[in-house]
Amino acid sequence: MKERLIGLIKTYILFVCIFILQKPLFILYYSSLYAGTSWTDPFKVIWNGLPLDLSLAGYLTAIPGLLFIASAWTLSKALRRIWNGYYFFIAILLAVIFIVDIGLYEYWGFRLDATPLFYFFSSPKDALASISIWQVLGGIVAMILYASLLYALFLWIQKGIWKRMKLPYRRLSVSGVMLLLTGLLFIPIRGGFTVSTMNTGKVYFSSNQRLNHAAINPAFSLMESLSKQKDFGKQYRFMEAAQADELIKNLVDPSVLDSTAMVPDTLRTTLFKTERPNVIFVILESFSSRLMTTLGGEPDVAVQIDSLAKEGVLFTNFYANSFRTDRGLVAILSGYPAQPTTSIMKYPRKTQNLPAIAGSLRDAGYRTKYYYGGDADFTNMRSYLMSSGFENIISDQDFPVSERLSKWGAHDHLVFNRLLEDMKAEAADTTSAENARPFFQVLQTSSSHEPFEVPYRRLANDRLNAFAYTDSCVGDFVKRFRELPQWKNTVLVLVPDHLGAYPEHLNNLSVDRYQIPLLLIGGAVSEPRRIDIYGSQHDIAATLLAQLSLPHQDFVFSKDMLNPASPHFAFFAVPDAFGMVTPDNQLIFNCEANAVAVSRPYSRMMRIQSKRMRTKPLKQRDYQQMIIWSRSPAFQLRC
Repeated sequence: MKERLIGLIKTYILFVCIFILQKPLFILYYSSLYAGTSWTDPFKVIWNGLPLDLSLAGYLTAIPGLLFIASAWTLSKALRRIWNGYYFFIAILLAVIFIVDIGLYEYWGFRLDATPLFYFFSSPKDALASISIWQVLGGIVAMILYASLLYALFLWIQKGIWKRMKLPYRRLSVSGVMLLLTGLLFIPIRGGFTVSTMNTGKVYFSSNQRLNHAAINPAFSLMESLSKQKDFGKQYRFMEAAQADELIKNLVDPSVLDSTAMVPDTLRTTLFKTERPNVIFVILESFSSRLMTTLGGEPDVAVQIDSLAKEGVLFTNFYANSFRTDRGLVAILSGYPAQPTTSIMKYPRKTQNLPAIAGSLRDAGYRTKYYYGGDADFTNMRSYLMSSGFENIISDQDFPVSERLSKWGAHDHLVFNRLLEDMKAEAADTTSAENARPFFQVLQTSSSHEPFEVPYRRLANDRLNAFAYTDSCVGDFVKRFRELPQWKNTVLVLVPDHLGAYPEHLNNLSVDRYQIPLLLIGGAVSEPRRIDIYGSQHDIAATLLAQLSLPHQDFVFSKDMLNPASPHFAFFAVPDAFGMVTPDNQLIFNCEANAVAVSRPYSRMMRIQSKRMRTKPLKQRDYQQMIIWSRSPAFQLRC
């Protein structure tokens, strides 16, 4: 009895100690992120992260507890092999989770959950494209060493226990006591006897998000995320539909509520010279407002886009919907807000029912085409694009092998060249009735992404140089496009898929994390102007279709930013937070901590500026309603 009891306690304590030691290792690895913290903060991280460690240790000790019960009846070699096999599996699992978590945190900005698994299993090649072969090899070596260390510790503990264990005289009594003790693991697993069960939000203790992240147990975070991946209906149905409809009325475009709602001509802002111009979207990988001098960002990076901003329509208060390409694409092309911890691209059955700009324009007589230098099957992108209404998709397989030199496929300048060559061919074929139709084309860049290896060198910083490369590709494309006859009747829309890579180390609770540019240029643009109206990626659809005099009421979540009757706000959602920004207020809700993280009014100058705009910002009452709404269970955005 005594040996089994001590063995169970030792096993549990060993798991707890492993998880505790992981935290200072994480902080040490990312020492640059924690440079400004106090020497006491690591101890606070350990203390506040302890509940998750105790809970996960309980889960992992449950199987050894059952094996201790079995040992009261047999001490066979088969039982020992099962014991060793379990420890071997756990050692590998914990090592893989810890090393992968450390490797991804720099890029993702949150601890490991189920999200990377979707990317990896949908396309392993593209999922690993962000890291070099040496990083992969280094990670594998680290996993092997860490797993070996853990396995050795497990065997050391087990060996001492196994030597002292003997078959007891009262087997039923010993089994009963050990079963009771194993059952008591339910207490730390659940997190005590409180109403709420154990979750990652319980470790949040600081206003410094990095410290909160350091306190999270990555294995627990992954387990929690995997357990909540499927039943979305139960996650979000926290109020009656009528109540939700009443709340949402103040947040949608008037045309959604009334399909006959029209903007009076006296108030209409017209951006284009013609009613049916050609439209080209250039979706810029990871770009942010901080890369443009025009928007107060870094000098000498996006010099071409800065120059183009002087001749186009620049939206200065524009925000990304989320943090990944698959979320950004759906927001831009379908006017559908990002989901917090999953991607709707993961579900082709659902994406085929989404509205889409491509489908609306195709129905209006437009030709549709998509250009991407990478794998169009990554994250189910191809199925989404096809169901959205794109008639032709150009991807990595359409480029010669000699041009697929990037880890993401063909470099950006090659993709722009392909688009230009296709347009030159169309311009030369004046007899084709098909070419006489207007076109909607999308070009998605990829080179300004980790690992930032581009055929270009102008800046010393690899990240900024990669952005400068894509910027130069845009500038060269526009320069050559101006010489084609299609230019005079084309609107070119430049918009990032999300902010990424620069500025570095922005956490999800910062409004700057989501601010991106939106720029419209081309021969069909009426005149240069700056627009200070607030909006986000999912508002592009309604705004563009309204400018083309096409209906957009099917885009329920998209708002015509140029309609004074529309509410003017930006919305964004990430796995651990969501937020809203209006001309008067900023709000970010921390889903992990179950609390409002940012809630502040803008400065008086910003309020004056908003009054000068020909817009109708949300009223203070409406904003208060948003805060109440955010605190309701409907917006506990956990998947």
